[in-house]
Amino acid sequence: MFPKKLGHLENKLLNTGIAYLKGVGPQKAELIASEIGLFNYFDLIQYFPTKHVDKSALSQIKELSEEMGSVQLRGQLKQITTTGNLQSKRLTAILIDSSGSIELIWFKNYNYVLKALKEDAVYTVYGKVNDFKGKLSIAHPEIKIYSKDDNDKGLPLEPVYPLTEKLKARFMDSKFFMSLIKQVLYHPDFDIPEYIPESVYKPLKLINRKSAYQQIHLPQNNAIQLAATRRIKFDEMFTLAMRAEKNKANRLLEQRGIRMPKVGDLFNTFFKKYLQFELTNAQKQVIKEIKDDIGSGKQMNRLLQGDVGSGKTIVAVLCMLIAIDNGYQTCMMAPTEILATQHYLTVKDLLSEMPVCVALLTGSTTKKNKEILKQQLQQGEIQILIGTHALIEDDVSYQKLGFVVIDEQHRFGVAQRAKLWNKSTLIPHVLVMTATPIPRTLAMTVHGELDVSTINELPKDRKPIKTIYRTENYRAEVMEFIRNQIEKGRQAYIVYPLIEESKKLDLNDLMNGYEMVNNFFPVPKYQISLMHGRMKPEVKDFEMKRFKEGHTQIMISTTVIEVGVNVPNASVMVIENANRFGLSQLHQLRGRVGRGGDQSYCILMTKDDMNFTSKKRINTMCKTNNGFEISQVDLELRGPGDLMGTRQSGLPDFKLLDLVHDDEIIDIAKRAAAFVLKNDPTLEASENAPLLEYLKQHQQDNFWGRVS
Repeated sequence: MFPKKLGHLENKLLNTGIAYLKGVGPQKAELIASEIGLFNYFDLIQYFPTKHVDKSALSQIKELSEEMGSVQLRGQLKQITTTGNLQSKRLTAILIDSSGSIELIWFKNYNYVLKALKEDAVYTVYGKVNDFKGKLSIAHPEIKIYSKDDNDKGLPLEPVYPLTEKLKARFMDSKFFMSLIKQVLYHPDFDIPEYIPESVYKPLKLINRKSAYQQIHLPQNNAIQLAATRRIKFDEMFTLAMRAEKNKANRLLEQRGIRMPKVGDLFNTFFKKYLQFELTNAQKQVIKEIKDDIGSGKQMNRLLQGDVGSGKTIVAVLCMLIAIDNGYQTCMMAPTEILATQHYLTVKDLLSEMPVCVALLTGSTTKKNKEILKQQLQQGEIQILIGTHALIEDDVSYQKLGFVVIDEQHRFGVAQRAKLWNKSTLIPHVLVMTATPIPRTLAMTVHGELDVSTINELPKDRKPIKTIYRTENYRAEVMEFIRNQIEKGRQAYIVYPLIEESKKLDLNDLMNGYEMVNNFFPVPKYQISLMHGRMKPEVKDFEMKRFKEGHTQIMISTTVIEVGVNVPNASVMVIENANRFGLSQLHQLRGRVGRGGDQSYCILMTKDDMNFTSKKRINTMCKTNNGFEISQVDLELRGPGDLMGTRQSGLPDFKLLDLVHDDEIIDIAKRAAAFVLKNDPTLEASENAPLLEYLKQHQQDNFWGRVS
């Protein structure tokens, strides 16, 4: 591992290796680098404390309780003794103040501590209060001989740093790192140049960068510590926002797009004659936004997010018709064969009376049919091609590709998505869709370079799905409810998390569930479909077709039906072991029902014992059908990295910024970045020179940002 080079914008002192600090040396520097990745002074001052401890207040021993947590005491040390054998030796001492006494205990490094302790001396002690069978004690306290100079002025807030066991074993604790950081921050040559113009940060009442780094480590009081934290959080988001806004501006300036100005016969005919329902206002607004984009001559890069059942597909179809009216081919890429096939059947049905050729290409397409499709595609006969990653294979080429729709885009890797751009001379317009609503703070960070459209209302004829929670004790009642729905002509899904029984997880597996359901719903009166990911595509298609056409009343499945399956007659979704699913997955599964005009139900089933997180997920599902509210709770429970997926989340490595709670500072930083670029798009003004240089030095590869 090698230290990072900072470039001339940062102070030269900050490039110095930490081995040169007093108290470090080569061996400790190597351990610090391997354990927490700190190489030079700049790394060190970015090693921010997790909290600060206020040691200006003293507690009285008689007032102590375990609920108080960590406290600071002052008193005389008495009865310093060691007890036990070599295997379980410990050091104890009694601290006495005017109000009482408390035992101090050391189980580790007691020989080192023993040498430092002096009987009858007055000590300042800091540590966590423990209560064992009514007796209070403090284990492994920080302890220091008291001097009048210590507290006459009041001790400052003391930083607490994240540490590893190896560092603590070598006596490299928070005090150690505080001493190192103090050497850097108050070195006569220390400086950390400002790269954000004063005209930006001063009106926002932000402190300067140098003060922020000094006060976040060694603050004079709580107020200045909060101000320092706020400034560094602002910097983290402002840098990201500047890069995103600048890339978006460059794309619009430099990247010529396909101009599609005409709304022609295909769009108008379908809209007036064959669209069988009224669009919501949100759908109309999104279509207008897309129409304006593709007619502007600039390449469109738009994210369309909407809840399950909100009508994203019909929006995509209408916009593809505009592209076809302008003489271009379109394609739609989905992550699974089931979803691709579902889209194909939906689009083909919608356009059955229209002179538009729709084709399907997946991994299951036979070699003979694929060759025919490729030829038709090259000749321009196919106007809408729907499929999986098969669309991006090297031997698939288009005559005139102009509009690309990517559904559930987070399931594709960057390289997979980027392959589509090589299918056209000019980069096609891109519409990426997701039925997994993204919290506002994540949308502003992960998708900062995309324009975002949102469908935030459901079609008028949709009734809200009623979500109910039941434990295993109510199994017979749930089965009887399904029977009643079937008697009314409805159908039901029952979803399991596993295919086969797992010895490690106490779950109802799919095959056992299939047998159980058969007992409640015997043939030939009832017919049951079974579907899971290990089945061959043609078998899955057969089972789904039987269920969709009403030949079976119950579909027992794993999560392969999570997205894309559309059976309006299905009114019941039972999710077994619902506590084992994430919120997003539960919401997606629930969205498989409620697609017709009848009242639908989602029944979440678990065993009696659940942890706090599982209870929170279940309660959230029962409380709301709003995907954006659900995604916010999911963000709070799982964090942004897990929510977006580590591999392709696009999330930067924020040190302080909290995407769950810092929406205000995120919004302020984004507006500040937009303000700077509005007034100086190329950052040529002298006051923006340091900012331009900083962005150049810290530029990352943002290919996906350029082409979505």
